[in-house]
Amino acid sequence: MPTSPSLPRTLAAWIKALDAVRLPIAPEEHQRARQALTDEHRSLREIADLLESSPVVVLQLMREANRSSHALGDPAETLEVALTRIGLKRASEVLSRVPLLEPGAGCPAFHQVVLISQHASQQASGLFSARLARLWQEIHWSSLLFLAPVWTLIGAHPELLEAWEQRVLVKSEPVRRVERDLLGLPLVELCLGLARHWQLPAWVIEGYRVLTEDRRRLVKALHIVRDNEHPLQQQQVLDDDPDLRRWLTLPSNTPLLANGLAISAHHTWSGLHTLRWECLTALYLNQPLGALQQLIHQLAVRSAERHALAGLWHPALSLVMPWESRYPPPRQAPAAAPASAQTVSLWRKYCAELLQSPSAFINALQLTACARDAYLAGGIARVLLLQLDPARNLLVTRQSSGLGAAAATLQLDPAHSQLLRQLMEKPRQLQLTPENFARFSAFLPGAIKSLFASENLLLRSLASNGRTVMLVIADQQGAPWTETALQVFSKTGQCLERALDNYAQRRR
Repeated sequence: MPTSPSLPRTLAAWIKALDAVRLPIAPEEHQRARQALTDEHRSLREIADLLESSPVVVLQLMREANRSSHALGDPAETLEVALTRIGLKRASEVLSRVPLLEPGAGCPAFHQVVLISQHASQQASGLFSARLARLWQEIHWSSLLFLAPVWTLIGAHPELLEAWEQRVLVKSEPVRRVERDLLGLPLVELCLGLARHWQLPAWVIEGYRVLTEDRRRLVKALHIVRDNEHPLQQQQVLDDDPDLRRWLTLPSNTPLLANGLAISAHHTWSGLHTLRWECLTALYLNQPLGALQQLIHQLAVRSAERHALAGLWHPALSLVMPWESRYPPPRQAPAAAPASAQTVSLWRKYCAELLQSPSAFINALQLTACARDAYLAGGIARVLLLQLDPARNLLVTRQSSGLGAAAATLQLDPAHSQLLRQLMEKPRQLQLTPENFARFSAFLPGAIKSLFASENLLLRSLASNGRTVMLVIADQQGAPWTETALQVFSKTGQCLERALDNYAQRRR
């Protein structure tokens, strides 16, 4: 698959990169945690309950307790055990190393994933804790921390969540293909590797192990629950397979069930995936499906009352919407604003600067900045200019606009992408549309698909002195290209190509 050196592509590289990520918390969240840890009148159980509202702090304390230098015997499975092992003084030191969010600097994608975990913990407590009262803490904390590897991944690279949602949930692309494009490996394999490396609770590791190494049992169970209208027949099938029946009723499956419910419901309550997790949970609890669904909806509302934040999506909201509602909704492409005389004049000004001979640019950054401004003045919404580094034979970002911080450090190896190789063989232009996107998608580098979650994309390679040296990628934030915008993109590319020639002559 196409690769990009800007993101890790192997499990070992991902673990090394994400192990160094320090997730931040809001100052008020930090203050609440500090007060809880320094309150001498509270028991460890009460302190753990107070810290539950700060999942990032919980993760850091559990990781600290389970480091090899601190762990005594088996890893801590609950926050209360973790606090017992490291002590409140050490816990306060861990809290002091958690970075604080700057005002207005929160990451919605990260908080959205944490909210899913909080919803899962609410489902787990409501569905399983009464039945397995002796294990309620293991159920609760394992369910809350199940997606902790994803918190860290999205905290470091929030653009990956939007790209995943658009391609998997909106466009229904195969999950494995999308994840290999974006990450280089399946997400569950990355989560299992991180969970083992951090020594997260055993039930978290077991859940990911089931999803990666023991899918056979899970698939067999899902096949059984397809026939959700005949529970007696389901039970008979289980009775005929004692090994599957024993496995299905293990308490260690509860975090997986709770997170399966929370993740699938986050997209839609009416989808097939949600129904399958509901049926599997009903089979686990030996409970009628209708009664279980009612309880799951009630627990979702309780979670929203406790955890919902302004600007974030909670699936409880869709319980009062039409039943077929989906999240995220299909992206509505913004209407293109008509070009004004002022913007046309500005575009012509930048193009004139590009065409000036001899070149007035002191360096390549000045030249590409002028080209970027020309594209934007011409009405192009998002643009990325990559220049070939001949020493490393890599395409590296020179300029970008509208694409976030990840675009600034992008590096692409044309040798790893058939599409890039063809574009860099000689100057050419490729227009991707919904009609031909499927044909080219497999050859488009995953990093590009992550930055441009769009099926209306333009790619143009440019030459200087007979050698292809630059690649320009642009879109209209998902909107189809108008004839005028296509002309602007083409003419600006011609001006940039002339500017590259003039600059090369000036350097000689």
